[in-house]
Amino acid sequence: MGQLFGTDGIRGRANAYPMTCELAMKTGQAVGILTQKSSNRCVIIGRDTRISGPMIESALTAGIASAGVDVMITGVIPTPGVAYLSRAIESCGAGIMISASHNPYYDNGIKIFQKGGMKLSDEQEADLEKMILGPPIELPSKIGTIVSVDDAQERYAQFLVKKFNFQNKQRKLKLVIDTANGAASFCASKIFTPDIFDVSFIHNTPNGININEECGSQHTKDLSDHVRNVNADIGLAFDGDADRLIAVDETGRQITGDTLLAVLAKFAKQTGKLGNNIVVSTVMSNVGFGNALAQLDIKHEITGVGDRKVLERMQETGAVMGGEDSGHMIFLDEQTTGDGALSALKLIEVMLETQRPLSELSRVMTVYPQVLINVKVDASRPDFMKVPIVADTIKEVESQLGSQGRVLVRYSGTQPLLRVMVEGPEENLTRQCCEKICQTIKKSL
Repeated sequence: MGQLFGTDGIRGRANAYPMTCELAMKTGQAVGILTQKSSNRCVIIGRDTRISGPMIESALTAGIASAGVDVMITGVIPTPGVAYLSRAIESCGAGIMISASHNPYYDNGIKIFQKGGMKLSDEQEADLEKMILGPPIELPSKIGTIVSVDDAQERYAQFLVKKFNFQNKQRKLKLVIDTANGAASFCASKIFTPDIFDVSFIHNTPNGININEECGSQHTKDLSDHVRNVNADIGLAFDGDADRLIAVDETGRQITGDTLLAVLAKFAKQTGKLGNNIVVSTVMSNVGFGNALAQLDIKHEITGVGDRKVLERMQETGAVMGGEDSGHMIFLDEQTTGDGALSALKLIEVMLETQRPLSELSRVMTVYPQVLINVKVDASRPDFMKVPIVADTIKEVESQLGSQGRVLVRYSGTQPLLRVMVEGPEENLTRQCCEKICQTIKKSL
């Protein structure tokens, strides 16, 4: 990671460094200059529903246009919608999504896609950082135009819907969809339509400050209650920018990304659509996920945290499926980034084709108890393994768990947090071990 770019773009509190209008404008200028050098004519910009979104959008737009490049503004749209449009529009040289994903409303972020809809490489981010943090950018005399893409949501929805044929099924699945008061709030109804599904939506009335607030992929209690109250077949929860999916089965039980990915991988293998028989996940995946893939005779590639790392390993190995327990799932033969709606449609396809409920499908994987606690830290990020008492406590817990569990401690790539994750054979022991490490960190750092 550089000074500005974390694991998923530039992110921070809106109106404070680095998420200031000044830096956003210079980011727009840098993206515009690089786009112009590659002989492309425009950059497309989308955003989620945060109150700061239009402000950051205006600054980015001004920067890009001042660099002589045209700007196409989609308004509110999911991150994967920006990725799709940035490759579907021939003249588009880059795509920018303004979102802090699952973070609270007061944060915001800038995610940049290169031409073709892929996220930037480390080298491309480094080049942008040099321009953004360097001296004033020399601008051309030409000024770019600014236009709105009024049908952006419809184009993205049609891109997804045409991939599936649910029209002739024996019955409509009953869905409850939680859009997290975020980027999917308006386009979800264009994808999950009443002519195909018996569908109801919750948390789809954004007001600028309620995005992710006790709803969406990180807070599924409301969704579980709704699923049980209306006897739905499944509940689907997106995060603020709708690139994640967490599901709730017909009993109201939450099903996270690892289990969903195992369900989808099994079906893909059975139908001959699992490229190279490989699935990629991160070091944060549950121990049970690797066990499930082994039982299914599917090769398992493990990479660092972040969907960008997953994508890189997928490209290296020829895999077409990968993801994270957080709900990021990438299907590289159809999309270039995590896509909550695409993941949901694929899951629905499995349910309809197998005629089995999600509670039964999810038995493909046994989930080991996992406890994740975030410890607030300052910006200095010291090497915690060089603090003897912290290193000794981690080693002690690892020895205690043995082959029945594991420990992973890492700094967040997007927030000032140290994430402590422990997996173990049963819940109480796992939580005790996690809390023991966290207490040591709080006292020592």
